[in-house]
Amino acid sequence: MTPKDIRKKILVVDDDRIVLRILESRLVENGYAVTVSEQAAECLQIAFKKRPDLIILDVMMPIINGYNFCKLVKSEIKNPSIPIIFLTSRVEAEDKLIGYEMGADAYLTKPVEMTALLAKIKELIG
Repeated sequence: MTPKDIRKKILVVDDDRIVLRILESRLVENGYAVTVSEQAAECLQIAFKKRPDLIILDVMMPIINGYNFCKLVKSEIKNPSIPIIFLTSRVEAEDKLIGYEMGADAYLTKPVEMTALLAKIKELIG
């Protein structure tokens, strides 16, 4: 396997199945290996064990919200370098501030232009 064959791994966490399907499809089309989940709680294990190259995360989810998920991932000694992009419908300045305080590397709002999301991913992980 050559370095070109190694695809960057992206974990997408959102409780909206339609959003998950769209993101998964577009990210795979652009050469990424994608894991999706509707539950942030189950994705904590994925984040800690499989070490994705990047996480795309919604804020409003059941059990563990995106802010807490981000804080947990970033506080784990092996994972603070995993870039996290919040992709959410929460557009207030206060929401963005909380996202960055929890450790987010980027904060994008829905509906997102796919080109903007892909550009941010490329900026963060290549």
